[in-house]
Amino acid sequence: MNNLEELLVRGDKRAIARAITYAENYEEKAKEIIKKLYKRSGSAYIIGITGPPGVGKSTLTDKLVKNLIEKGNKIGVIAIDPTSPFTGGSILGDRIRMQDLSLHPNVYIRSMGTRGHLGGLSKGTYMATRILDIAGMDYVFIETVGVGQSEIDIVKIADTVVMVLAPGLGDDVQAIKAGIMEIGEIFVVNKSDREGSDKTVVELNMMLDLDDTKDWRPPVVKTIAYENKGINELIDKIFAHREYLIASGNLEKKRNQRLRMEIIETVKNKLMNNVFEKIQQKDFDFKLQEVIDKKIDPYTFADELYRDIFNKNL
Repeated sequence: MNNLEELLVRGDKRAIARAITYAENYEEKAKEIIKKLYKRSGSAYIIGITGPPGVGKSTLTDKLVKNLIEKGNKIGVIAIDPTSPFTGGSILGDRIRMQDLSLHPNVYIRSMGTRGHLGGLSKGTYMATRILDIAGMDYVFIETVGVGQSEIDIVKIADTVVMVLAPGLGDDVQAIKAGIMEIGEIFVVNKSDREGSDKTVVELNMMLDLDDTKDWRPPVVKTIAYENKGINELIDKIFAHREYLIASGNLEKKRNQRLRMEIIETVKNKLMNNVFEKIQQKDFDFKLQEVIDKKIDPYTFADELYRDIFNKNL
């Protein structure tokens, strides 16, 4: 192992930061690190925190992490933020909101921009999660951007998905109708000191009772995150879901599916890189001008481009 890999295995924060930067930029160095240290991964339990904007996901994550580090755990947090169209960097800055946590020796927090990647996650999320796992984290939290229905990608990477809602935002029932409620394995009504929280809980339970086909019936937990209320109960539900997954064999199935998606995502990103490399070439602009001049249609050009890239990589 080189120095970076040795430091990463020891959980050194600078080594983690450098390795995740490689992952975020989708550099080959990140892949090389994971290839060499892959056998050390597989121990971290991954918890997804998702839900509409403004429901208090970051505050809830902050309290959950504090609770778990008090129990002696090492925690990694990946906060997926919207990307600045000017710098390409993340713009919400969850590290600022969790600044006191970031100084704790057993916590590593990283904001990652989506960089236009659909589904609520960043392109480098799989690799970043794997790096935190290799670095010895017991739990990895992934907090998504909170953009609504497009956040279903969290299911592909998390062991337990916590769906966070809040009363009075006007989007609770709409979220249920939109179908994103199907991805939650635990539901949280945060800011439950607000008027309408009991109504939100009732609506959620009614919707969940309609589906009796699942072995795991998602619980609904009321929290007031900024007052640290309901956090212990929520952690108990997360632990209960983990025990259910282990006992039913679904944890292994989930992780096998995650590996499948990780491989598919890697292939897709490699193909996309080849596409963008081709787009940067002069002959692309020449051919594009032919489309503009209507000498050729865009679909024929796209088919030719596809065949060119595919043959190149046979």
